[in-house]
Amino acid sequence: MVVIKEQRAKARNLQPSMQIGKSGITEGLISELKTQLKNKKLIKVKFMKSFIEGKDRKHVAADLARKTDSVIVLQIGNTVALAKKRKINKKPKE
Repeated sequence: MVVIKEQRAKARNLQPSMQIGKSGITEGLISELKTQLKNKKLIKVKFMKSFIEGKDRKHVAADLARKTDSVIVLQIGNTVALAKKRKINKKPKE
């Protein structure tokens, strides 16, 4: 829980690293977002009006997070912050 709060605080100060316009969510965009998440761990994406008009922002953000294997940290208006999913090691204790 503390990690999410820290990431939200960091996300507020970030500038969007990508903008999604009228061409929408393409394979190239997904690939670039995955690369950025791998390098930065936390990124911010802005949906342009030409793309988001008439769509539910929460569903679009959830779809983007699912396709990039990330989690939504913060969503304000047409901007969403995504963080790389943390791997949880579930090793049995001996």
